[in-house]
Amino acid sequence: MENLFEKYVDAVEQTETITSVGYICRARGLLLESRGPQAVIGEICLLDVRGVEVQAEVVALSEHIVSLMAFADTSGIEIGSRVKATGSMLSVLCSPELLGRILGPLGSTIDGKKPITGNVRYPALAKPPPALSRPPIKKRVITGIRAIDGLLACGEGQRLGIFAGSGVGKSTFQGMIARNTAADVNVIALIGERGRELNDFIEQSLGEEGLKRSVLVVATSDQPALARLRGAYIAAAVAEYFRDRGMNVMLLFDSVTRFARAQREIALSIGEVPAQRGYTPSVFELLPKLLERAGASDKGTITAFYTVLVDGDDMDEPISDNVRGILDGHIVLSRNLASRGHYPAVDILQSISRLESEIAGPESKKAARIIKRYIADYAEAEDIINAGAYKRGSNPSIDIAIEKRAEIEDFLIQDAGDKSTLAETLSRMGEIADIVIPESEMIYGDGELESTAIQQI
Repeated sequence: MENLFEKYVDAVEQTETITSVGYICRARGLLLESRGPQAVIGEICLLDVRGVEVQAEVVALSEHIVSLMAFADTSGIEIGSRVKATGSMLSVLCSPELLGRILGPLGSTIDGKKPITGNVRYPALAKPPPALSRPPIKKRVITGIRAIDGLLACGEGQRLGIFAGSGVGKSTFQGMIARNTAADVNVIALIGERGRELNDFIEQSLGEEGLKRSVLVVATSDQPALARLRGAYIAAAVAEYFRDRGMNVMLLFDSVTRFARAQREIALSIGEVPAQRGYTPSVFELLPKLLERAGASDKGTITAFYTVLVDGDDMDEPISDNVRGILDGHIVLSRNLASRGHYPAVDILQSISRLESEIAGPESKKAARIIKRYIADYAEAEDIINAGAYKRGSNPSIDIAIEKRAEIEDFLIQDAGDKSTLAETLSRMGEIADIVIPESEMIYGDGELESTAIQQI
């Protein structure tokens, strides 16, 4: 009887081993198919590629076929290559030691420094906070950029899009926010960027001081689509870790468009039918699931700036249109302004912060309305002014807009290394609009580059 029992135990153990291992039976494009192992959607598996283990994720299931995509190059894979299920989903090891570090798309460090220690792991795929648990946004967030802090006031926990074509200054704009913000921690996601831009961003846009209180998550354009996609979720998970420790986090995400393109590549590979301009329905399903993870919670806040690469400067292309509807405001960077050397190239008339009325004080809002009216009046008459056809005195509103033009441009144009405090910004706005803005509206955020929360880490 004992020998029979031992044989039974051995048989069970062998059966479990077999179900946790599969073998590649087909490889086409980005998609790998294997017979087994027994796994669930999203589970991490290990591929044996000529003796080297490569991580892959289960993306689809069909009867006895498991469809996978790898996080790294699979050159050398062949029919019969072993696939081993790990029983776990993608997660990132989180610790205060993440500050100043650079992570790859799977959450491991790539900067050559000592490994991160700790035992807290955050799942890459997580649900947004419940809608009813989100407190109302009442506090300003300081970016140090006059055009934003003055005319497009943002709050802690707000989510905004930065919409621009290529080469208009998105990276420089984000670098200014990262260096100047009063947030406790910056989490910067560079998804689908050119490899050479990483060091440029760190050295020129971010700087040494900005890096000290930042965590970078990088998935360059040469990496597989799944790596670019999951890099976005890893960045969200890192931001959630610091938020859950009671901190105010600044999430700078570049770019949503490349995230969407990565999902499109994956979806087309597994047979999904394209819908809008080649984008598949799953792209538009994933966008709110990612973007809604930022915001205010009962523990801390994640204020997020998501860049959107506008194809052909078309603000109504599918990704731009969908993202604009999800977020709490949008900032448009104008190619026309950039070509004239106007940096940051924020188009005030095309940009909006949906929470400005709840964040800014009454006199600040009044000054902002007056300045925007000056900008609008001048824009309406710009062609006839430049043609020399306008006669002073024909329209009092245009007259004052012309008088204020130089002062407003001087206010809006700002060098990348120039930080403006809230008090300085509002004081200059008051001078332009001929309004006295009280000190009570200038208190929050000035000079606070590190809060007590980050000092206690």
